Order: sequence, then C-alpha cells, then structure tokens
Amino acid sequence: MTRTVKLVGLDCGSTTTSALVATARLTTHALGSVEIGPIEETFRSEVVFTPFRGDEIDAARLAEHLDGWLAQAGIEGREIFGGGALVTGLAARKKNIVAITQLIEARLADSVIATADDPCLESWLAFMGNCHQLSRSHPQTSILNLDIGGGTTNLALGIDGTVIGTGCLFVGARHFQFTPGTFRLTGLSSHGRALLTSLRIERREGDTLSGGEVERILDFYLRLLEVAIVPNPGPPPGAIEQQHVQVWLHASERGLPLAPLSQAAITLSGGVGQLVYDRLRGLPANGVTQFGDLGGELAERIATSPAFVDRLGGLTPEGLGRATVFGLLRHSTQLSGTTLYLPDPTRLPLKNVPIVGRIGPASTDEQLTQAIELAGRAAAAACLQVDLEQHDLDLVRGLGTRLAGLLASRPLPAGQTLVLLVPINLGKVLGGYITRWGTLPLELIVVDEVPYRDAQFVRLGRWQEGVVPLWLYAVR
Repeated sequence: MTRTVKLVGLDCGSTTTSALVATARLTTHALGSVEIGPIEETFRSEVVFTPFRGDEIDAARLAEHLDGWLAQAGIEGREIFGGGALVTGLAARKKNIVAITQLIEARLADSVIATADDPCLESWLAFMGNCHQLSRSHPQTSILNLDIGGGTTNLALGIDGTVIGTGCLFVGARHFQFTPGTFRLTGLSSHGRALLTSLRIERREGDTLSGGEVERILDFYLRLLEVAIVPNPGPPPGAIEQQHVQVWLHASERGLPLAPLSQAAITLSGGVGQLVYDRLRGLPANGVTQFGDLGGELAERIATSPAFVDRLGGLTPEGLGRATVFGLLRHSTQLSGTTLYLPDPTRLPLKNVPIVGRIGPASTDEQLTQAIELAGRAAAAACLQVDLEQHDLDLVRGLGTRLAGLLASRPLPAGQTLVLLVPINLGKVLGGYITRWGTLPLELIVVDEVPYRDAQFVRLGRWQEGVVPLWLYAVR
C-alpha cells in the first residue's frame, strides 16, 4: 500500500528566509515494513529578507510570511508528516529566539524539527542538501562544502556521502549593512563592530566606508576562509580571528584526518555561494551592495581567489548552492518499523532526546548499569542505541531479561522515558522482555528498524499510520 505524505522545510537565516514543500511516497510492504520514497519538491516560496526589528526577529512578519506560504502551497499543519525548520546564523542569536522557535513549531506541527543556533547540524544539512549525491558518485574524493550566508560560513568535510567533520565561522555578507548601491552603513553586527575596531576603522551607522576600507574588511574575510580550507595545526592565533571562529573544523584535538582536507574538492552553498557560482558561469557582477550587504563583493573575491578557484572547478553541485532546506527534507526524516514497542502513543512527540550510550548482547552488566545510570541523569527522556543485527530470539531474550533485572533494582526517575533504538524489527518483543510484559513500572519506547548512526540526539514525531517519524543528528 502506498500513500503520499507532505514535508515542509523552513530556512530562516541571517539574510533571507524561505520555505519549501515536498511530497514523498510512504509504502507499506508485504511483511509490514514501511519505506519513505523519493522526495519531490512541489512548492518553493519566494526568498524574502529575514524580518528584523531592532535586536529581535519580527515575529508578526515572520508569521505572516509562513502563513502565506502554507496557504499558497495548499497545506495545513495537520497534513504535515515531517520535515524541519532551521533558524540559523545571526537570526539564531536574537534574544526572542525561543518565542520564534515556538511560533514555527505551532504552525508546522509537532513532527517537525525547529533548531536554533546549532551550527554543526546546519553544516551537516548543507552538505547533505548540496553535495551528498555528488559525494556518493565520487566516493574516493573528499569534498569540503562551505555554506556561506549572511552571518556564518558553515563548513562540512565529507567522504563517500558521510560527513566526518564540521565547523562554523562568523564570516558572512550581513555583518555590514548598507544603503543599496552605496557603502553608507545602516547596520552592524557585534562581529562587524569588533572587526572595525581591530582594523582601526572609525566608522559607525550613518557613516560611509571608503573603497579602501571595504577592501580591508574583505581581505580579512577571505584570509580567514583561505586558512580554513587548508591543513593547519589549530585555529588562527589572532584575537579578532578567534572571535570569528564558532567551531574550528580541523583543530588538532579533534583528530580529523588532515590529508582529506588538503586534497578535498570544494563546493559552495548559501546565498554567497550561489553568487560565486554565478560569477564562475560568466554572469555579470552584481552592483555595489545590491542586496544591502557585502554578498556580491565577498562572492567576487572568492571567485577570483586562487586558493578557491583551483579547487572549485572539479566538482560542481547540481543545485549550484541552493542547499540547506532540501537537505533537511531529503536526509533527516526517517521512519520506524511497524513492530515498535509503544504502549502509550500519547508520550510522543519527544524533542531533542540525548543519546547517552550504545549497548548490546555483548555488553557486560557493568556496562549496562553505567548506561542506565547515564540515562537516569537526563531531564525528561534519554535514548540508548542497541546493537542487534540478527533475528536471534535468544539474544533478544537475554538482553531484555538482563535489562529488566537492572531496571528493577535501579529504577529510573518517575516520569522519565527511556527510548531504545534497534536496527531490526524486534522492538515489540524486546520491549516486552524489558518490561516483563508490562508488569515492570517503566516508561519505555523501543523504536525498531533504525540503522545505527553516529548521532547525539534523536527527535521522535507523533505516531502516524502505524509508524513514528524520527530524526537523528549530531553536534560536532
């Protein structure tokens, strides 16, 4: 049996905001497994400037945009099966971000992610949306994707479709805002002010920067980007450079392989990334501060930088930089199996559940005890990944019985939910053994048919059509 479901993605960034609606086929196979099929875009909104009002995102205008786009797409909140919303860059640092996140979740239903100020997740999603297929089709070539937007540059290094490192710099087009067509300052971010002070440029809102002063700002941004794409023992030493690093991609203590970074092809995404590809395709340069920021000017510098040009020509993403939201839809929505252990569906949805350990039949009692104790320290819910690769009832019974004994002697705090992720369709059986077939007082959910992934958090959506949509993500 096959039916069509609807997915929604919203990208609210430092400079622009846009939405995407897509459909996917949900197919139930003969043995009960459910598969989410190819995702096809059905609606893409116009791109608007992210509405700001002083130090806050303008909630009323954002709600107006979102409501209008959902109406244009002919979709209501209750129809949304999954997807996600990203509030990123400078937008994620505004003081009313919690209210904005709640506004988005209220409209896009409980099954949708709303993530704020998570640069490594954004880096991963940008890679997945921009060059995942490109990476899979060139498995021996490492790819470094730079998602360059208004407030940040998110970096992700991947090989054969797998991201092995992420980072984020406060380098983007919108730290300096101008009257379009001029260099007259109308706005500055905190990083923009700090950079002017470091460069000894005595300018403030209302002043006009000289051409030479603009070049010095662009020199700094380009130099920091060039340092980030070559092997280096650590982040740049200067104080102002360090202020512009949120997460350094290849700090030595992270143990990332430096050879793949030095040999990596470079791909770009984000608003500035799109402008770079336009320039490389021979399209004319944008006018002075055409978008009221340094987007065109920064793109021009990147497009003529030998450090970039030599590595940009080899592999080009099909979407030419239009990445993040579609990456969120295509690569973050997964489905549980149909044999999950879920005695009370009203326990869902669960947001941002920490994955505190990985256990299996080979785990010792001491290891199981440590995992349970870690889970008990989580606020409302905690998750353990379970290694069970075979349909072996003896292994399931043994692990379930041992966990039941440990949980009986070391109960979790009242009201806390324990989530187990199992890669095969034995969730209901494992849950039965762990709860002693419902006699052990324990809030337990076992989600089956979830392949192992190196993740730190899971989010579970509402139970729908006999399955649970879920999202796994990591912060590195």
